[in-house]
Amino acid sequence: MKRTIQVFVACFLLLAAQQTFAQMQLAVGIKAGPNFANIDTKASAGQNYKNRTGFHGGAFVLIKATKIGIQPEILFSQQGSKVQINSQNFESNFTYVNIPVMIKLYTVAGINIQAGPQFGFVTNAEAPIEDQLNPGSYKVADVKDKMKSSDITAALGLGWDLPFGLTIDARYNLGLSKIYDKAPSTQQTTDAKNQVFQLSLGYKLIKLGK
Repeated sequence: MKRTIQVFVACFLLLAAQQTFAQMQLAVGIKAGPNFANIDTKASAGQNYKNRTGFHGGAFVLIKATKIGIQPEILFSQQGSKVQINSQNFESNFTYVNIPVMIKLYTVAGINIQAGPQFGFVTNAEAPIEDQLNPGSYKVADVKDKMKSSDITAALGLGWDLPFGLTIDARYNLGLSKIYDKAPSTQQTTDAKNQVFQLSLGYKLIKLGK
């Protein structure tokens, strides 16, 4: 009798595992789209920062079971802002390699709500600094040595997994950590944080499961 029960339980667990696997999806894909980036700061200098349009692109892996999915990504991302100093217009150009890890809650017809942390690593940074040869005048220069090497962001968004492997995402990334160790100039502030709105179009190159 005991052995019969053991066999029954083993068969039940095997069947449950098969059903779970049948409902799972593993996908690998690529995505890209525009960034609408700015600098978030509480200082009065914040009024001088305006949106800058950039680009992001990279790859993702989706592991989905029924209504819940987890999607780690690796993205090249152009960020920064437009900034006005002494009536002169400049652009702060920051390039990051970002690694978001998104939890996706699926509702109907592939529509999903997304949330998760994003970890960024700065690879290039240019911002306006005062020209030492011409005091009072500014120029765009390399300021990577004044930046923090990493960035932490909270990401929130909506997505839609379409037929034929297509995906559409709209995501807002709100910086949680300050981006500067030292402000590039007296006209800028060390409390600056990244904020980026992203629109993405993706495609699942490999898809296993439902």
